[in-house]
Amino acid sequence: MHSLRQLKADLRSLANPENAKILASFFKIGKGQYGEGDIFFGINVPQLRRIAKRYASLSLKDIRHLLCSNIHEHRLVALLVLVDRYQKTDKQGKETLAAFYLDNSTRINNWDLVDLSAPYILGDHLYDNDAAVLHRLAASENLWERRISIVATFAFIRKNRFKETLQIAESLLYDRHDLIHKAVGWMLREVGKRDLISLERFLKDHADTMPRTMLRYAIERFAASKRRYWMHKKTRNRKSAMVR
Repeated sequence: MHSLRQLKADLRSLANPENAKILASFFKIGKGQYGEGDIFFGINVPQLRRIAKRYASLSLKDIRHLLCSNIHEHRLVALLVLVDRYQKTDKQGKETLAAFYLDNSTRINNWDLVDLSAPYILGDHLYDNDAAVLHRLAASENLWERRISIVATFAFIRKNRFKETLQIAESLLYDRHDLIHKAVGWMLREVGKRDLISLERFLKDHADTMPRTMLRYAIERFAASKRRYWMHKKTRNRKSAMVR
């Protein structure tokens, strides 16, 4: 059985200082930024997936230990192990892992960590269970829990169920963080790929108040003329509101 100590040594041996500098800039680790305090080894995701498969038998205690690390790749490989285990276990095992995921949600604290895990663990689990927890997460003061709430619904979207996505998107319309704007717009775009009428109905109700980034992401796949329509509609309505 591979040990936690050996896993850490393997990750350190793959460290790429040049890539680490690029990632540190990309994931905003400066003072006051969302990734403040994160440390990068500079390991790419395919490498981390291979490591995760090698250490698939890690205990939940060891996974929690990795999630508590300030080293980004420690947390990401822990989540990749968790996703792989979730996909291979039975119903009871899935319940255990989904509960573990929620218990450690504040340590899933960068956007790639959320995006590579939330739909595949929490979203998949909640599809056949009470999804009310998503609304609790959406109301959280924690940025990453809010992102989890919307990105987890990707599991629902893939099965052509859009209600939860649209509800969570509506509740996050006035969120101030651009990482939420981008995530909501992304999920709305995914809804539109499968049900354009549902997306356009949402836009008709909310385009005026959506942050511009959220709207741009949501309509990204539209024809240029239709994108201009929605962006101009938002601008016109905002100017009208200012005049009133």
